[in-house]
Amino acid sequence: MQDSELDAVYTRLCKTMTEVGADRSPLFLARFAMLAIIELGEPALAMRLIDAAADGNTDQTGEPL
Repeated sequence: MQDSELDAVYTRLCKTMTEVGADRSPLFLARFAMLAIIELGEPALAMRLIDAAADGNTDQTGEPL
């Protein structure tokens, strides 16, 4: 994914979260995460990304800093 594509996707994500509202954003993000996990189709990759997100120590590709 190119930087411009990543920016467009992130912008869409943020805009959608604003549209669904603060009270529904956690549910939206949980549903989005489940759909993304299904699309990944790789349990080990999904686990690494979950751990990386919790740690906050990764770059935008999910690789450790």
